[in-house]
Amino acid sequence: MFENLKEQPADKILALMQAYREDDREQKIDLGVGVYKDASGNTPIMRAIKAAEKQLWEAETTKAYTGLAGDPGFADAMVKLVLGDAVPRETVAAAATPGGTGAVRQAFDLIRMANPKARVFVSDPTWPNHLSILKHMGIEFTSYRYFDNETRSVDFAGMIADLHQVMPGDVVLLHGCCHNPTGANLNIPQWKAVIELLLEREAVPMIDIAYQGFGDGLDADAEGVRMVVEKMPEVLIAASCSKNFGIYRERTGLLMAVSKDAGQRKLNQDSLNYLNRQNFSFPPDHGARLVTMVLTDEELRADWAAELEEVRNSMLGLREQLASELQRLSGSDRFGFLAQHRGMFSRLGATPEQVETLRRDHGIYMVGDSRLNIAGLNKTSVPILAEAIVKSGI
Repeated sequence: MFENLKEQPADKILALMQAYREDDREQKIDLGVGVYKDASGNTPIMRAIKAAEKQLWEAETTKAYTGLAGDPGFADAMVKLVLGDAVPRETVAAAATPGGTGAVRQAFDLIRMANPKARVFVSDPTWPNHLSILKHMGIEFTSYRYFDNETRSVDFAGMIADLHQVMPGDVVLLHGCCHNPTGANLNIPQWKAVIELLLEREAVPMIDIAYQGFGDGLDADAEGVRMVVEKMPEVLIAASCSKNFGIYRERTGLLMAVSKDAGQRKLNQDSLNYLNRQNFSFPPDHGARLVTMVLTDEELRADWAAELEEVRNSMLGLREQLASELQRLSGSDRFGFLAQHRGMFSRLGATPEQVETLRRDHGIYMVGDSRLNIAGLNKTSVPILAEAIVKSGI
């Protein structure tokens, strides 16, 4: 049987991480891996998470399974965090998943089960794993224009033109905030225009929100998502806790299925439970339990929100420093987009050859499409990166 297996394409980011580890140069910068790092290069455990873990260790009395959809308290807390008061809770079916990736996978499975003929429209570019999972599952997908490589901003005219090809029942995958890999987000008028188009085309929005709190703040980052659920009859939302709670390895996510028809919720919930059972049975609970504790304890939540703001402002400061340094060195405003983008990522607009030059000549590692992780920088490394970018002719 094993002789029939075929070599699978290597994950480019994992290969980049390996190359970085094997580079013995003292001065090297890792801007590839998609995790938050502090000024010392460490991915810290947030204070509130550490406190919650201590409380949990002392109070937990069992490691028995939770329900197929996970602990209901986790779903309640996360629905409130992401959706606020945009829709009544009884319209939302929800199931815990192994990370945001698990939520994305389960959403695609639900789409395939509900409408095998549905096409999924995906932004160009998008998080590569979106495409990898869709391809692996055999779900038809097509791309819509999203990023303008010249202006380094959203190509909204191209996006709207391409979304006019959407047919009733098709799914449009949107990034809730902090678009990965570009860092370029829709503004509120653009969200409204997308909603109007989706209503007109009778399409279903699916929103991947993995970075709430990393852009303009917890509520501001969820504003587009909340507008969508207020207006659209059906919405799928895949939420991740990896970044904003710093619990990457705990694999904590939630899939939400929102329907204006409250009577539809039971069928939606049963379907999510069924899919969990077929895939991994019961979802992991440790990370979900910690998130629930943080979000429902006034003191823990206040400390978590304060630290999340520190993280967000740190990345904004690095963006502004890099844009300013590049302006000084290049005498041009062409890198001003870096200060306008949000979240961990931005796309420089460099060619693969220029990205290779950065790696070979300067020990700077980023993905071949020139996506760089702003959180991989610190105040000392920003001038080094800026000088290398200018010297490489980007």
